[in-house]
Amino acid sequence: MSEHYFSPTTATEDSRRPLTVQLAGAARSLVTSRSVFSGDRLDKATAVLLARFDELTELPPRPRILDLGCGWGPIALTAALEHPDAEVWAVDVSERARALTRENAELLGVEVHVATPEEVPEDLRFDAIWSNPPIRIGKEALHALLLHWCARLTDEGTAALVVGKNLGADPLGAWLDGQLPDRSVRKAASAKGFRILEVGPTGS
Repeated sequence: MSEHYFSPTTATEDSRRPLTVQLAGAARSLVTSRSVFSGDRLDKATAVLLARFDELTELPPRPRILDLGCGWGPIALTAALEHPDAEVWAVDVSERARALTRENAELLGVEVHVATPEEVPEDLRFDAIWSNPPIRIGKEALHALLLHWCARLTDEGTAALVVGKNLGADPLGAWLDGQLPDRSVRKAASAKGFRILEVGPTGS
């Protein structure tokens, strides 16, 4: 393939179409397009993560939350709907994904800061990172991506990553645990062939 959902730009036609999905306990009327990750539905891995937020470490008041690899926005939108006091950021390398997330946030009447990775201010730190990470970019690129953004957590911050067991969730968890000696990495939940790995706060 010459293009992927993690390509910055795409030559395929940007033809908006309606998408109705369940987010934050209600049906939401959104828009999607071609050449974005899971562009015709809420993918199974993301659905597992969204259904199990109550099994993650509790957020502080007025948290700053990052959706890493936002696609058309399901994680960021849910974060903004369920935590109206939060500052929500949605990051993706795909120009089309960012445009869709902006449009969907407007449709739902929520505020989401949508940005490329380079547009996130260097001094910004996050209380939570919630992500269905782009496993298929390759192990080396994925490792670099996760270490870069985990370094942007506050001391009390946590990261929740949903990964398929058949795509190496357990080895990835063990690798992260070895790379982040000041933070514990635990399996927060497991369902439907997916693991939710949680990187804990400093000193955990």
